[in-house]
Amino acid sequence: MTTALGAPPMDRLAAVTPTLRQIGDLKRVRVAHAEGSAADRAFSRAWAAIANGTDPGIVADRECAAALAGARLGGVDAATLTACGLAAPEVEHVLASAIDELVGSLHPNTERRMRAALPHLVAQDLPDVGAPAFVPALRRQPRAGATASGRPRLVVEPAENHAEHCWAVAVYGALLADDTGADPAEAFLLGLAHHLHNARLPDAGFAGELLLGAYLEPVTNRLVERELAELPDRLAARVAAVLAFRVDAETPLGRTFHAADVLDRVLQVHHHARAAAFTVEQALVDLALVHDGPVLDYHRAVLRAAGL
Repeated sequence: MTTALGAPPMDRLAAVTPTLRQIGDLKRVRVAHAEGSAADRAFSRAWAAIANGTDPGIVADRECAAALAGARLGGVDAATLTACGLAAPEVEHVLASAIDELVGSLHPNTERRMRAALPHLVAQDLPDVGAPAFVPALRRQPRAGATASGRPRLVVEPAENHAEHCWAVAVYGALLADDTGADPAEAFLLGLAHHLHNARLPDAGFAGELLLGAYLEPVTNRLVERELAELPDRLAARVAAVLAFRVDAETPLGRTFHAADVLDRVLQVHHHARAAAFTVEQALVDLALVHDGPVLDYHRAVLRAAGL
């Protein structure tokens, strides 16, 4: 169900936001065998596949399915499961079980797309050629976070990077697209590309953009053109076309993008607030840090003796 203007209905947003929140935590999931978070590695993987000719729609579904599974499995992905000796049907079973826990909050068409993407997720071949040069730059470029004119900058560490934010907006957009009537591939591509200019321009936040004033748009446009020149001509034209919707909140694609963008920015702030307010009681009671098992009684005895 969608509203007349093609916006996600409020009850759908309320249902899907907890799922998006868990997906966003992949910005903070890391593994020993690779550099960077799961999110910025997925950003690089997506751009490498698209730049080397894979259809953005296929990449969008594959990466959204991987994100849903990763929200429950963390760094245990298809490649890891395969390396650990699981056969393809076994890998798919594990990933499907993880997706089952979250996919019910999504539009029925989105759920079908995610399930259909599972075999591609298990069997994906990574491109031989690396991602465009702007990808590692965006992985290095920190986000400014919340800034306001005339107020001191609030620096929250660790800062997310632009790759992580763009990946999240791409995934959120593709997962919301069936609700809004947008093309999931276009929503995904717009999310991936909407900060191309920050491959070179450091992020000074909204306060810095106000100080750049009339210079901001021409500077941004020049930098975007420079980064688009790294892509094959047909792909560059397609990316340029979807980037036009960054300033639009009336069309299905524009509304999808802005919903995904604002949700990620605010969920990121919620993450920092939750981390700052985290208590021992939440770990012990809500998350059952000391959980059921054959040695539970001994664990509790140790903690009582230690005064914990």
